[in-house]
Amino acid sequence: MTNYPSLSFFHKKKQEDQQTTNNMMNGNGEEEEQGKELINKPLPLIADAFEELSKFLLRNNTQKEDLRLVPFTDACSLVSVLFNCLGIAFKFAEMEYCAKVRGLVEASKQYETLENILDHDVENDTVRKPGSLSRNLRRVRQGLDLIRALFEQFLSADECSLREAASSAYAQVCAPYHTWAVRTAVFAGMYALPSREQLLLKLNETDQTVEKEMRRYMKASIPVIEYIDKLYISRNITLDW
Repeated sequence: MTNYPSLSFFHKKKQEDQQTTNNMMNGNGEEEEQGKELINKPLPLIADAFEELSKFLLRNNTQKEDLRLVPFTDACSLVSVLFNCLGIAFKFAEMEYCAKVRGLVEASKQYETLENILDHDVENDTVRKPGSLSRNLRRVRQGLDLIRALFEQFLSADECSLREAASSAYAQVCAPYHTWAVRTAVFAGMYALPSREQLLLKLNETDQTVEKEMRRYMKASIPVIEYIDKLYISRNITLDW
């Protein structure tokens, strides 16, 4: 069962987020500019990153190259900004997602590709073990799919609220793997989500530009998600966890 943090945690987390923002703003050269762009308009950068991964995977159909951990974790790290934009209601997802991404970032110092980490856990029979890299990858994949499904629902109707979109996306992607207590807490927290207009303001997008960028991410993320699923299936690992 997932343990939910106290309000003091969220206060501390807010301070840490602000410090991260300050660090990005105090950088130099290209990193500083990218940091500013990510803070001001995260969606285009995220879509760009996943389009690069998607292009690589399309080429991979003939060249048979494995997806490397470094560009994958770089792209996934950008997505954490989106969870932050959803506010305290999605803090459960942000906490889990960011922790798993950090685990994979550390793993990239030892393992070159996504296949390498799965092969390691298969060999040691630790695929589903809490804290294993294969489990981390599985949870990151769910986070990417949650954002994809949320975008899909968000764009399904002009009057669709963020709460409706998020509730449908969660029910589709994450709820089947959570306990009743976790599902109940998550759905209750949906009422704290920002409004559609507030989300657009946080993303610094309009109705027109947000649709373009969300659709770019949706299209580009699907090959990445499918690639990860195939890594498990090809090793006779089911996806029901």
